[in-house]
Amino acid sequence: MRPLILILDISGSMADYSRNLLQFAHSASRAASRVEVFCFGTRLTRVTGALDSRHPDEALRRAAQAAFDWDGGTRIGDSLDAFVRNWGRRGLCRGGVVVICSDGLDRGDPAVLAAAMERLSLLCYRLVWMNPHKGSSRDFRPSTVGMMVAAPHIDLMLSGHDLSSLEELATLLPTLN
Repeated sequence: MRPLILILDISGSMADYSRNLLQFAHSASRAASRVEVFCFGTRLTRVTGALDSRHPDEALRRAAQAAFDWDGGTRIGDSLDAFVRNWGRRGLCRGGVVVICSDGLDRGDPAVLAAAMERLSLLCYRLVWMNPHKGSSRDFRPSTVGMMVAAPHIDLMLSGHDLSSLEELATLLPTLN
């Protein structure tokens, strides 16, 4: 199985979804050996080690402590750029499936996001984006600048608005390998 890299938006606009996303990340990291988890708001934080606990509540508490910018602003482009520079080039995502969970609301420079997405899409095997605003819509059209510049580099756009969308991701992951 290919490495799985989860990059989770924990900014204020994602507050309704952050806990479920981290619970999913905890379950995924317990079920497979090659899973890395990162969170971002205004800054990227690796939380893989924090999720090591067998107990979900303890793992989530440790992850929340590690990410200082919980429920804050959003700088998706800067965070993904940091991921590519600090982790992607080291081979962490080479040939892996990268899943970004975010609503695409970004306060940063759209050009930085576009460049980071392009580099990331070239490094990984598949690039998936889960956006809670997609909901159950089959004809979702990105409306935020962040999503519009990211969209050309995304292999698969999924919803992320409820537990069934996380189940859908879990079902799809083996097929993305």
